[in-house]
Amino acid sequence: MVKFIKAGKVVVILQGRYAGKKAVVVRNHDEGTKDRPYGYAVVAGVERTPLKVTKAMGKKKVAKRSKVKPFVKIINYNHMMPTRYGLELEQIKGTISADTFQEPTQREDSKKVIKKLFEERYQTGKNKWFFSKLRF
Repeated sequence: MVKFIKAGKVVVILQGRYAGKKAVVVRNHDEGTKDRPYGYAVVAGVERTPLKVTKAMGKKKVAKRSKVKPFVKIINYNHMMPTRYGLELEQIKGTISADTFQEPTQREDSKKVIKKLFEERYQTGKNKWFFSKLRF
């Protein structure tokens, strides 16, 4: 079977708390591990997308509406659907490691770094589709 869920692939989460949200695969484990005997991926996604901004809004309001709320999660391959889109994620890979999920404080720290990276990417106008809300 061809392995098409690779790092950098944008996926849509299908099950659980983040169902219907977009995420990018940071690390994939096709064979699974001893404690997780199934194929899974570590994903970083957008829990809350930025709101619409117009010309009439002031800088303060634009800054507030341009915020992104991220999430970091380990997800089974059966619970995600790959899209045709990709995302370059050199900086994100360094922030998430195997230890990130052991301690809640480490997860919070990695979320803060990912939030900065996502907001920076949104401000520059790259990957517009990733930061838009799914309509269904």
